[in-house]
Amino acid sequence: MSGDSEARGPLGASRGRLLLLLAVTALVTLFFVLDLPDRLSLESLRHAHGSLLAWRERAPVTVAGLYALVYVLITGLSLPGAAVMTLAGGAIFGLGLGTLLVSFASSAGATFAFLLARTLLREPMLKRFGPRLAPIEAGLRRDGVLYLLSLRLVPVFPFFLVNVVMGLTPIPTLSFYVTSQIGMLPGTLVYVNAGTQLAQLRSLDGILTPPLLLSLALLGAFPWIARLALERWKLWRLYRPWTKPARFDRNLIVIGAGAAGLVTAYIAAAVKAKVTLIEAERMGGDCLNTGCVPSKALIATARAAARLRQADRYGLEPHEPVVSLPQVLERVFAKVAAVAPHDSVERYEGLGVEVLRGHGRLIDPWTVAISGGDGREQRLTAPAIVLATGASPALPDLPGAETVGLLTSETVWQALRDCPLASPRIVVMGGGPIGCELSQALARLGARVTLLQRGPQLLSREDPDAAALVRQALEADGVRVLTQCTVQGFEPRLAAKAVLITTGGPEASEPSELLCDQVLCAIGRRARLEGYGLEELGIPTGRTIDTNASLQTLFPNIYAAGDVAGPWQFTHTAAHQAWYAAVNALFGPFRRFRVDGRVIPRTTFTDPEVAGVGLSEREAARQGVAVEVTRFPLHELDRAIVESAETGYVKVLTPPGSDRLLGVCIVGEQAGELLAEFVLAMRWRLGLGKILSTIHAYPTLSEANKYAAGAWKRAHAPQRVLALLQRFHSWRRGH
Repeated sequence: MSGDSEARGPLGASRGRLLLLLAVTALVTLFFVLDLPDRLSLESLRHAHGSLLAWRERAPVTVAGLYALVYVLITGLSLPGAAVMTLAGGAIFGLGLGTLLVSFASSAGATFAFLLARTLLREPMLKRFGPRLAPIEAGLRRDGVLYLLSLRLVPVFPFFLVNVVMGLTPIPTLSFYVTSQIGMLPGTLVYVNAGTQLAQLRSLDGILTPPLLLSLALLGAFPWIARLALERWKLWRLYRPWTKPARFDRNLIVIGAGAAGLVTAYIAAAVKAKVTLIEAERMGGDCLNTGCVPSKALIATARAAARLRQADRYGLEPHEPVVSLPQVLERVFAKVAAVAPHDSVERYEGLGVEVLRGHGRLIDPWTVAISGGDGREQRLTAPAIVLATGASPALPDLPGAETVGLLTSETVWQALRDCPLASPRIVVMGGGPIGCELSQALARLGARVTLLQRGPQLLSREDPDAAALVRQALEADGVRVLTQCTVQGFEPRLAAKAVLITTGGPEASEPSELLCDQVLCAIGRRARLEGYGLEELGIPTGRTIDTNASLQTLFPNIYAAGDVAGPWQFTHTAAHQAWYAAVNALFGPFRRFRVDGRVIPRTTFTDPEVAGVGLSEREAARQGVAVEVTRFPLHELDRAIVESAETGYVKVLTPPGSDRLLGVCIVGEQAGELLAEFVLAMRWRLGLGKILSTIHAYPTLSEANKYAAGAWKRAHAPQRVLALLQRFHSWRRGH
């Protein structure tokens, strides 16, 4: 088996960074060669004290300037002697001027060390550990100044180490300088004052006594205590307009019984909480009733029809299937009905969840009003509430949209079942996953489909090579694909509908029209935000409900999960967020968890499927992440060959020279299933070497993952070692 591997991105460290490193190394070496550490000792300072005072009397400005310069160099290069230099400030210049000089020189030197660490070390560190450091980076952007201030106020932490570590963080340089200036001032005063008593000072150990250290530690904790008090005050102001119930009816109330709501309620019931789940429409939400389940059932039938037409690929006589869309849709609805018991009221009540049918609306931060179909209203209280209201298809604000009656992923199913035409003309707006999946499936079932995409390629999230294979497959199935196509409006026609379009992107053509029987809009989904009391409570929203990393809204006891929280719109991410929402809602006062969004898989169920996780090549280039791309083509895989499924590849992205996974894209048969191994590897930080050393059954499609790892390994074979081995084997043969 073979594959290929190629490097992407910048090569090595820049010349300027290398020169800077050499200069720093030379200065540090010179410091020790000149035996300066011995000269920067307490004993040396005491012996030279008199001459230093005399020199200061003769040239006060020169001495002060040289002192500050030396101090900056010592602290900037993280050299030993800063403590003695601080004592010297008090001994030579007195408490006032000494404190002034040391304060500014130490802050300038610390900033110099900070910038050196950032220049020399931050970029390599991010390349090596970037994904793992993302949560830490986010925390430091939020609280970095407070951490730095606490470290500066407590002088038991080595300041040179603080400088270097902070240089590896995203804290702004000005913030670092100002915070260091303020934070080091108490310690500076202590040491400079000790320097004024140089004659009585016998060692550095006696400067920081236990009571003084305790005082500085309390001072270091003050910023956090002040922040906690401020947060408490803000919460008091936030909740002040409402009266918190003395007792609650439930432990948790969940609004919405889609994927996020169902999993949230399930987890709450599993830990024996009293939980109420509220749903105004059908249990299971969009995924069960109008999304994942019906679309995959339709795709399965469409794939079977395509296989009949392509039977010659398997040595059989091709056959044109007889397709009845109403009959196909009966099967789709039957499959929905077969899955429905998994999400039913009966099942969840059996699990211990109270299910109420009606529309839930927030009355105050703890109270939900449930409006039933009979007009009655019930009110329940809980210390925590989870909003899982989902999303609905987005519709364009274009002339004639309401007149022609656009179909969406919610309404298309009934329309297809009622369709009297054997081969309807369908225009699909949107070349994302939903648009591509439905376009191909409908075309395979006999519809005449035109797919309109505003951008230059289908599946804009994916790399161009993956999108090109999908477009090729759609066109082979009879889909007419128009990219860089803008819909201008709609007009009704006699027994038809007209879609007015321009093509060509910025240099658009003259408007033209497409005649069709139905227009299916698949341009995206919008979070359901209206009618749930969000505006009345002042909970901020944009495209979704604004939440923090723990899924808390403006009110810490109100959470959001799933499509309404974003940023992902997958059933599996809704369920993933639901765990965090449930655990944080029930146990948040004791411990809260931040959503782990580092490894999010995605699959587009076209034929071939496109599955991905982590970075794509395009995203890596946009973010400036250096990657190496290794590709294994499926036409070299035995199982793919015998299955006549040779289209596609496995593509992995790794840092140059490392087998650590940064991203994976798989195009081909069962790509979504093959991706799971890489998702597991990325989640638990297993490299390609681990996948290569794992036995994969033969012949299976999953061997493609192992062969991709093998392609990476071959590209990184130690050539010098192999050359030596070749000579060794030649010697063994007697040559």
